[in-house]
Amino acid sequence: MDETSLDVFSLIIVIYSNRLSNAPRVARLRPERVNMKIPVGVLGATGMVGQNYISLLSEHPWFEVRFVAASPRSAGKKYKEAVADRWQLAKIYTDAVGALTVHNANDVFAALEAHNAGQCAFVFSALEMGKNEIRDLEEAYAKAGVPVISNASAHRSTPDVPMLIAEVNPHHTDIIPFQQKNRGFEKGFIAVKPNCSIQSYITPFYALIKAGFEIKRAVVTTMQAVSGSGYPGVASLDVIDNIVPFIGGEEEKSELEPLKILGTVENGVIKSADAPIIAAHCNRVPVVDGHMACVSIEFGAKKPPIAEIKRIWANFIALPQELNLPFAPAHPIITREEDNRPQPRKDRDADKAMAVTVGRIRPCPVFDIRFVGLSHNTVRGAAGGGILNAELLKAKGFLEEAVGNETSR
Repeated sequence: MDETSLDVFSLIIVIYSNRLSNAPRVARLRPERVNMKIPVGVLGATGMVGQNYISLLSEHPWFEVRFVAASPRSAGKKYKEAVADRWQLAKIYTDAVGALTVHNANDVFAALEAHNAGQCAFVFSALEMGKNEIRDLEEAYAKAGVPVISNASAHRSTPDVPMLIAEVNPHHTDIIPFQQKNRGFEKGFIAVKPNCSIQSYITPFYALIKAGFEIKRAVVTTMQAVSGSGYPGVASLDVIDNIVPFIGGEEEKSELEPLKILGTVENGVIKSADAPIIAAHCNRVPVVDGHMACVSIEFGAKKPPIAEIKRIWANFIALPQELNLPFAPAHPIITREEDNRPQPRKDRDADKAMAVTVGRIRPCPVFDIRFVGLSHNTVRGAAGGGILNAELLKAKGFLEEAVGNETSR
């Protein structure tokens, strides 16, 4: 989408929004309508992350998928037809979702009509296209008044867009009113989740920082599952009996995104933290699901003993646990004492596949301590993390206008 077409597109959105705002609307969800769920949409619904959203939301107590959108080649088909030869998950979609008509994700009007008809309060973005295209399209949805909760990287470095790990930086949602004012978003906004690989160590980092222990530097070596590259993903001849020591853009994300997550909201922007300085080595390994990280960290002046580190991690809880959000793990960090854990097959599904499992916590002869962290990249690191972010945003009141009123849980 070039600059000229985007300007015209934005003008059409404004005109269309004004026309719809003067038209009669279908009644929104009301508190007295017991057991009603918030209707949501999924952009990129036929892709791997989109499929995970569809699967994970199938029994969600708050949200229900009522709108699906994907590429033009899938538009007009029933969802079950669009994914007939590409559904990758063991858990199938519901009959109701299978019967939904797939819309063109580039057609913001379709989502806007569904939004104003009470059928799509907000969208989860699992778009698979160029970074600039995703950026422009997500902004068009937000401009039209449809909140966007995104898995894409397009807005992760945008200063007024929160990049959330719900247990680490829920206060970054404070930037949303500034974002809306800066960009002329009346009711829409954009919130994103970070790169999937950093989930396996940033929450443990934060737990230690919160306990008063500065982390100055870290060296991180990741072993990342093939599902992280989507479908069809890495060619089999590249990864079977092999390890690929390069994933495009991954090391830069691993080094920069944690600083934004650990930063502060100041004067209407998110200011990145100065530390920890991270050196990352990112590798693709022949594992289906589960990203692992081998981490060495150097503390500041205060250096906690191993026993204290284990205690901090084992007892760590945060706002999602205090709010009892549906997708929040009861134990965000699970510690293992066995010499050979964590392992992807044995530990990736821990606590709804939303926990970080850490093990091999021991002294480091170069820095101070070292450990191994593991998280489920397509659940915690992708769709599950996005759903938890939506739950957090709802609990903090940012989705109330989108749904008209607070609904029954």
